[in-house]
Amino acid sequence: MIDVASPSVGERELAAVREVLESGYLADGPEVRAFEREFADTVGAGHAVATSNGTTALHAALHALGIGDGDRVVTTPFSFVATANAIRFCGAEPVFADVDPRTCNLDPAAVERVVQREPVDAILAVHLYGLPAGMDRLRRLADRHSLLLVEDAAQAHGATYRGESVGALGDAAAFSFYPTKNMTTGEGGMVTTDDEAVAERAARFVNHGRSDASTHEALGHNFRLTSVAAAIGRVQLERLPEFVEARRANARRLDEAVAETALVGPPDPPGVRHAYHQYTVRSDDRERLERHLEDAGVGTGVYYPRPIHEQPAYDHVDASLPVAERLAEEVLSVPVHPALDEHELETVADALGGYDHA
Repeated sequence: MIDVASPSVGERELAAVREVLESGYLADGPEVRAFEREFADTVGAGHAVATSNGTTALHAALHALGIGDGDRVVTTPFSFVATANAIRFCGAEPVFADVDPRTCNLDPAAVERVVQREPVDAILAVHLYGLPAGMDRLRRLADRHSLLLVEDAAQAHGATYRGESVGALGDAAAFSFYPTKNMTTGEGGMVTTDDEAVAERAARFVNHGRSDASTHEALGHNFRLTSVAAAIGRVQLERLPEFVEARRANARRLDEAVAETALVGPPDPPGVRHAYHQYTVRSDDRERLERHLEDAGVGTGVYYPRPIHEQPAYDHVDASLPVAERLAEEVLSVPVHPALDEHELETVADALGGYDHA
């Protein structure tokens, strides 16, 4: 079976980890600081703060921006649950707006309807599957209503919007380095921002509220990244451009196959550079498509089979979000990762292309 995800970790990462292990400096330290600087430079942000995972990065970003008790944050219901959970961890309330049926990202028109209807304090946009959200319209909306704009870029390393990297488009952003992501540290995350004060608050928050070795200015968590993870991340960051180019090349081949079918493939709009964390198609008979691909030896994944507002942890939410609900019944992701060899890529493409005749 061809796996739907496969991390690309090799000898360079092993050598970097070995060097850290031999140094004896395994926890937060110079290796992490170097990774932060390099990641900020890559994204084009003024500052970066490393964290233990993508969820803690999002929690830290929201906290550092001042999101807290009683605040309300508009976000998407069609994402991994951590997006909304991070808002709740801050004591704030997620308010769900529906998504665009083509991009699967927040629909700016739906966000505007929410903002006009009820008070909110921030917008949290997710760059789902590696496709940047409509940040121009969201930025204008945020500016017009004096709202914070935050990016959940957990799936979008290497994606760009109007020539700018995701992670530098809002007031702050959060990335994940989980093994299935476009680059990995095993587990890990990163906050990016141009605001020095936000970066300082985030750095304190992830390190017990410390401002120096013996002074704890505020409550904080132990959300630190290890030096071992940072060493992997520094190598992966260097390799990120080749990873994204491979994903995009694979996606173009899959686009050719999908074009011959009734399936709806992922968009790649002008002015946007899709990073293809997932290659996600839509089908009105997903179970049949899953069986067809499984018979061909192609692994698949459903991201996500239940919108956040329909999760048991959100049973207090009374919302009708028909686009997200429909997408949850139709989406299916297939392998697009850089570890695919030519034969595996052709197997996936042939299986997709032959679906209508199965």
